[in-house]
Amino acid sequence: MKSNTIIFCTIFFCLQACNIILQQETLQAQMPAAKMIIVDSGWANNSINTVPFRKNSLITFLDTQYIAYYNQQGYVVAGKRKIGSADWQLHQTQYRGNVADAHNSISLMIDGAGYLHLCWDHHNSVLRYCKSVSPGSLILTNEMPMTGDMEAHVTYPEFYKMPNGNLLFLYRDGSSGNGNLVINRYDIHLQKWQQVQSNLIDGEGKRNAYWQACVDTRGVFHISWVWRESPDVASNHDLCYASSADGGKTWNKSTGEKYTLPINAASAEYICHIPQNSDLINQTAMYADEESHPFIASYWRQQNDSVPQYHLVFKTGEKWQIQNTGFRKTVFSLSGTGTKRIPVSRPQLITYKNKQFIVAVIIFRDNERGGFISAATNNNINKNSWQVQNLTTTAVGSWEPSYDTELWKQRKLLNLFVQFTEQQDSEGSAVIMPQLIKVLEWHPKN
Repeated sequence: MKSNTIIFCTIFFCLQACNIILQQETLQAQMPAAKMIIVDSGWANNSINTVPFRKNSLITFLDTQYIAYYNQQGYVVAGKRKIGSADWQLHQTQYRGNVADAHNSISLMIDGAGYLHLCWDHHNSVLRYCKSVSPGSLILTNEMPMTGDMEAHVTYPEFYKMPNGNLLFLYRDGSSGNGNLVINRYDIHLQKWQQVQSNLIDGEGKRNAYWQACVDTRGVFHISWVWRESPDVASNHDLCYASSADGGKTWNKSTGEKYTLPINAASAEYICHIPQNSDLINQTAMYADEESHPFIASYWRQQNDSVPQYHLVFKTGEKWQIQNTGFRKTVFSLSGTGTKRIPVSRPQLITYKNKQFIVAVIIFRDNERGGFISAATNNNINKNSWQVQNLTTTAVGSWEPSYDTELWKQRKLLNLFVQFTEQQDSEGSAVIMPQLIKVLEWHPKN
C-alpha cells in the first residue's frame, strides 16, 4: 500500500512538472522575438538606473551603441559596443553620484561629431556635466559648466539630438511645485552651449511643469506636460502641448498659433483636461512620427473609473484624440512626495507605419501581469483595439522603461535598458545584491 502511494505521488509530481514545463514552453511560443544582451552588474537598491526620464540610458551613433549606469559603489560607468555584438567595452569613470536618491539619474547623448555628452547626480543641485575627450572615447573631461547661467538648481537633465547633429538640453530650474523649464543648445561646429530659453514654461511661483519631449526626423521639437501645484504627486493635472520648428527659439500650439513666451497656465494649449487627484502620473512618454504627428502616452484614472489606465493622446488630423487602453484591472492611488513605489511603470511609446495604418506600441511593466516587461500594441490607431504581450518571462521589480531613441529612428529596432531594481517610497532604499544590467533587443515589426 505504501509502495502504491509512493508511485502515485511520483506520477502526480511528474505530471505537475510536465504541466509547468508545458506552460513555460507555451508562454515562450507566444512571446515575440526578443533578445537579452548582458552588460554588467550595477546598483539596484532603488530605481536610479531605471527611471524613465533618462534621455538617454542607451544611445547609438553610426554603428556603435553607448550606455551609462551606476555601479554598486556609485561610480558612473560608461560603455559601448558595436550594434549586433554582445561584447561591451566598459570604463568606470572618475565620477560618482548620490545613488540614494533615485532622481539623480544619468543622461547621455552623442552629438553629430561623435562626442559623448553626459549629465548625472541632479536633484535641485549644481549642474554636473562633462563630455568625452575625443569622438568615440569613453574617457571623460573634467566637470564643466554649459553656459554658466542658471546652473545652481538643476533637476531632470535631458539631452535631445537635432537632425543636423546639434544638441538640445532641458532641465528644471527650481523645485517641485515651483520650477521653470530651461533649454540650452549645443553647436557642434563651435563646440559651445548657448541658452535658448531661460524660462520656457513658467510656473509663476505657484506650480511647475513636468514634461516629456521628443525631436522628430524633420527637426520639430515637441513638448507636452502636466502641471503640478505642490510637491504632492496627487496635485498633477491636465495635459498641455507646444512645438518648435527652429530649435527651441519660437513655439507654437498644435493649431499653428504662436505662443507668447513664457508659456503659463493661462496661455497653454490644453489638449486633455484631467483634474487633480486623478492618479495622473508625470514624466511619461512622447513620440512624433515622420510626418510630425505628436503622440503621448500616460496613465490616469477617469472620473467614472476606480482603476488608473494607460491612455494614448495623439493628433493626426484637426483634433486631438484620446484612447483609453482599458486593459488594467488593479486599483492603486498616487499621493505623497519623492520617488514613489508604484505597481505599474510609466510607459514608453513608439509608432510606425504598417502599410496605410499607424501602429502604436506602449512599453510598460505592471505587477498585475507578474511584473514582466510588456507591450500593448494597437495595429490601427483609427480603432481603439489593444493587444498585450509579455516581452520577458522574469519580473523586473521597480523597472521603468527607457530606450535608445536614435536607434529606433534609424533602424526601427527597439533597444531597452533593463535591470531588476527595487524602489521604496520617498527615497527609501532596499538592500539587495547588485543586479544584472541588460539590453533587450526587439523588432516590433517582425
